[in-house]
Amino acid sequence: MKNSLIKFLSLLTINFIFVSYVSAWDDTGHKLTMVIAWERMSPAARERAVKILLSAPEDSDLSVFYLQNSRSDEANKLELFMIASTWADIVRDKKFKNRNSKYHQGDWHYADTFWREANGKTEILNDFQEPKGKAVEQLFAFDKMLRDNNVSDADKAIALAWVLHLGGDIHQPLHTSARVTQYDSKGDQGGNLFMLSPKGATGDDRVSLHWFWDSIVKRNISRTNDACDSDYLPPIAQAIMKKYPLAKMQSRLKLGKFDEWQQEGFQIASTKLYPTSLKFGVAPSESYKKMAFEIAEEQIALAGYRMGEMLNQIFGS
Repeated sequence: MKNSLIKFLSLLTINFIFVSYVSAWDDTGHKLTMVIAWERMSPAARERAVKILLSAPEDSDLSVFYLQNSRSDEANKLELFMIASTWADIVRDKKFKNRNSKYHQGDWHYADTFWREANGKTEILNDFQEPKGKAVEQLFAFDKMLRDNNVSDADKAIALAWVLHLGGDIHQPLHTSARVTQYDSKGDQGGNLFMLSPKGATGDDRVSLHWFWDSIVKRNISRTNDACDSDYLPPIAQAIMKKYPLAKMQSRLKLGKFDEWQQEGFQIASTKLYPTSLKFGVAPSESYKKMAFEIAEEQIALAGYRMGEMLNQIFGS
């Protein structure tokens, strides 16, 4: 138990340090999506999802995130479920060479549509010869695995962790978009090449459009007194669900239609995220920040509802 705790704390530290630089939504955004999904899931779906995650191969380090401690069993299960949604970013860490080489897949985290602005309109570049990412095709593949009774729970654990992560990824609009300009002739890598900080900025002062969107929740709602996830995230989730209730979004769930989820994100990215008021090397205006957070809240709500109802469909019985 002591060794498991040490390993857990080591991985958790790496999670907080490392994920902040590489994820779609940062770990806060992903976990917040999972809180909403968990709220929608039936007891049977929750139990089956947790059982599968605990069956993960030992070298994946997935099950190590479940600890038996003074908190309730339900709290520990939710914690595992939330952290599992960030596992696909955790395995990027090259310090864990075997785990990284076996499980990390960099081009699974996005599904870009290449486009450019032409005469004030969006022109999609269908035959653009640059990697587009495989998030959508992997979601279809993993969804099929989770529904297959012949697939082992160990394999389903990896599939589930990826589904939890990628389902969040493609609701971050910049994980569905690559804007082509005279300055970014191969695409701007989902806004990673569009800098919002002045030339010469370094460290935390160097902010791209992509990172601005990834970290948007904590930019707007800071943790008080270093609050833990179980104190910080549920109130935010409840506020988002109140603002965007399932009853008003039910017709938009489109369960299993991952290609349509991607296209929704792309429409947002191509029509709203690059207004003429947004300038390279200049921090966004207050009106842009307000608009961005409202879009992010709605996208996180939609992702959470979709993932929760999808898992009810797969595991509920």
